[in-house]
Amino acid sequence: MNDQHQSSAMSSTVIKVEGLGKEYAIGGRERSNESFREMLTSSFSAPIRRLRKLRGEVAPEERFWALKDVSFEVKRGEVLGIIGRNGAGKSTLLKILSRITAPTMGRIEIRGRVASLLEVGTGFHPELTGRENVYLNGAILGMSRAEITRKFDAIVAFADIEKFLDTPVKHYSSGMYVRLAFAVAAHLEPEILVVDEVLAVGDAEFQKKCLGKMSEVAGGGRTVLFVSHNMGAVRALCLRAIVLANGNIVADASAPGAIDVYLERANTCSNNGLEWSWDSSEMPGDEALRVKKVALVGSKQVPTREVRSAEQIRIECEYEQRQFIRGLRINLQLVTQLGEIAFTTTDHSSRTAATFHPGTYLSTCCVPERLLNIGRYTIRLSIDVPGIRVIGGWFDVGSFTVEGSHNGGTTFPDREWAGVVSPQCSWIVTPATE
Repeated sequence: MNDQHQSSAMSSTVIKVEGLGKEYAIGGRERSNESFREMLTSSFSAPIRRLRKLRGEVAPEERFWALKDVSFEVKRGEVLGIIGRNGAGKSTLLKILSRITAPTMGRIEIRGRVASLLEVGTGFHPELTGRENVYLNGAILGMSRAEITRKFDAIVAFADIEKFLDTPVKHYSSGMYVRLAFAVAAHLEPEILVVDEVLAVGDAEFQKKCLGKMSEVAGGGRTVLFVSHNMGAVRALCLRAIVLANGNIVADASAPGAIDVYLERANTCSNNGLEWSWDSSEMPGDEALRVKKVALVGSKQVPTREVRSAEQIRIECEYEQRQFIRGLRINLQLVTQLGEIAFTTTDHSSRTAATFHPGTYLSTCCVPERLLNIGRYTIRLSIDVPGIRVIGGWFDVGSFTVEGSHNGGTTFPDREWAGVVSPQCSWIVTPATE
C-alpha cells in the first residue's frame, strides 16, 4: 500500500529539482554556448591566455553563483509562482528548466513537454511571417502539422493579429510579438508552460486574457511556472510561490505568504523597519516623479505594521516631483490576502494647482475607523495623469495586519466577519407601527 502511494506521488510530480546551481564568469563566455569554431579558437589560444595570467597581464576571472543549492518539486496541474528582485536568479532558473542553458551542479527531472515564453519573440524567425512562425514554433514544440492546423484559428484569434498574419514578424511591435508567442505556447498543449515577465509588455486587456488562459491550462491538468513582478497576478493565479534572493530559495509557501516575504525583502526599510522606502536608483515612478517612502500611521501617530480595527489609520506617500505635471494623481488600493481589492481611492479631488509644480510632497489617505475587516492587507499604489500618461503603474508597497479591538464584539467584531470590509453602518431600531 505504501509502495502504491509513493508511486502515485512520484507520478504526480512533473518537475523535481535537487541541489541546482549555476555559476557564471563575470564578463566571460559560457563554454556550453560556443560554436565548434569558437571552441577550436579557444583551445589554440588557451596556452597564451594562461601565460598572460601568470605574468599578471590579465586580471583573474571573477565568478559568481546565479543559483546555489536550489531544490523544489512541482506537481501536475500546479501553478507555481516564482518571485524575487531583479538579479535574484529567476530567469536563470527558467532557462535551465527550459534546457536553454545547462546547470553547473545539481539535477533536474522533468516529465512532459515544456513550452517556454521567456522573452519577446522567443523562437521566432524575424524574416518569416506570423503564419510561418506559428508552424515553426509548433514544430519546435514537437507538434505535427495536422495538430498545428487544428489549433491555428484559435491561436490567431487569441493573438488578434489577423491583419498582419502574412507580414514578417520583424515588422511587429513588441506587443504583437508577445500576443502571438503566448498564443502559440498556450494553445499547442504543452504539459508544462513556463512564462516569464514578458506579459508586462502587453496591455491590461491582453494580460487579463493571458491569466485566464493560464488558469484554463492549469485546470486541464497541465502545469504552469509563472514569473512576475505583478503580485496581484501571482495572487490571482498561484496557490503556491517560491521566493528567490541572491540565487537561493528564501521562501516556499502559499502565494500570500511568499508575497509577504518578497515585499519585506524587496523594500529597503528605514525607521526601525516600519516605513517602506527605496534606494534612489529603485524609487517607483519615472524621470518626472519618484516615490521616496510610504508609511502606515496608527492612533499612536507613529509608523506601524499592526493596527486595531476600531482606529483610524493614515497611509502617507512622500514623493519628489521633478517636473510640472498638470492633473497628477496618486491612486491607492488595499488588497486582501486572497487578492480581492477592498477599495480603491485617489487624491485627485484634493489637489490644487500648486501641487502641479516641482517639489517634495506628502499625500495622505485617511482610512476611517471601523471599516477594515480583521486580516492582512497589502498597500498598492499607482501614479498617473488620467487618460494621458502613466507615471508609475500599480505596484505593491508592503503589508500590514488589522487586529480585533478587544471590545467583546459589542460595537465591532473581535473576529473576522464575512466580506472584504466590515463597516459599522448606521442602524435605526424602532417599534413597528400597526
